[in-house]
Amino acid sequence: MPAPNSAFDPVEVVAALAPAEVARRRDEALAAVAAAADLDALKAVRLAHAGDRSPLALANREIGAQPPQAKADAGKRVGAARRAVVEALTTRQVELEVERDARVLVEEAVDVTLPWDRVPRGARHPLTTIQERIADVFVAMGYEVAEGPEVEHEWFNFDALNFRRDHPARELQDTLFVEPMGSGVVMRTHTSPVQVRALLERDLPVYVVCPGRTFRADALDATHTPVFSQVEGLAVDEGITMGHLKGTLDAFAAAMFGVGVSTRLRPSYFPFTEPSAEVDLRCFVCRGSSTEPGGAPCRTCSSEGWIEWGGCGMVNPNVLRACGVDPDRYSGFAFGMGLERTLMFRHDIADMRDLVDGDVRFTLAFGMEA
Repeated sequence: MPAPNSAFDPVEVVAALAPAEVARRRDEALAAVAAAADLDALKAVRLAHAGDRSPLALANREIGAQPPQAKADAGKRVGAARRAVVEALTTRQVELEVERDARVLVEEAVDVTLPWDRVPRGARHPLTTIQERIADVFVAMGYEVAEGPEVEHEWFNFDALNFRRDHPARELQDTLFVEPMGSGVVMRTHTSPVQVRALLERDLPVYVVCPGRTFRADALDATHTPVFSQVEGLAVDEGITMGHLKGTLDAFAAAMFGVGVSTRLRPSYFPFTEPSAEVDLRCFVCRGSSTEPGGAPCRTCSSEGWIEWGGCGMVNPNVLRACGVDPDRYSGFAFGMGLERTLMFRHDIADMRDLVDGDVRFTLAFGMEA
């Protein structure tokens, strides 16, 4: 119960609690509630007419200063007025919330009949999918996938692979050197440095396949690009022969281009293999029939029956020695193919620039092949 008001002014208190004054305050509050157009406005009305400093709340505090015979009557009048205001606020709150929800449904409506695919989904790049497919082929044969840095020291890129100091591949017209000049750091020109690292880091025997990007000082045209991908394989074990190499290449070719597609080896030279060979692929379109009398011309192999695919050979003993492997006990083979070239063969792509232009219309044709 509030304490008696020592500063009580009978005239002022009687005026604040008079029936007409209480009714006027109530009507002002009810009018303000009815005029509130939104929930924020209603919140302001609530503070002004139902808060602790509102006229009816202040009048309620003065009831305690009234004579005993006047308290009950004044309390009923003020209490009824305050209840009327609270009820009006509650009712208006519900009305405004219903209006807000209805407005939101209209303003934020989603037309579920509109096209949902206006921005087409992308697709995995075909170079990524073929790289993974090749890795799966060799993992199934017991190989491991090996990776290495794209910025490489020339010892791994050249010296360990038996490239002489005056070899043309070390010149600026072929190799991208990293500044400053003389640093001995290059953008790797092939994925063979990964093979060197694999021999240095792993216990023998070693069976690895090394897919990745390589870099050379080439101009971009229909058949060349300065950044391209390779996949190389390396097997070093006791008793490895060219027969194992040929069988591996035939299995690889069949997995990429279909059963019955074989390979042939033509003598060649690479610093890191001896003997070395170029790998030709039996044309997977005409299967060699274009070379027979009366055979239909074949655009894919130019009616030669074979398509150049990559290089291979037995690992040069000098490379084995550089990697700490005894060439009298161990032997091995290595091979390498361009992924772009393999992809172009598989899907009859005529221009290598399509692989690097980034046009989603090109990649979409290959879908999301896993």
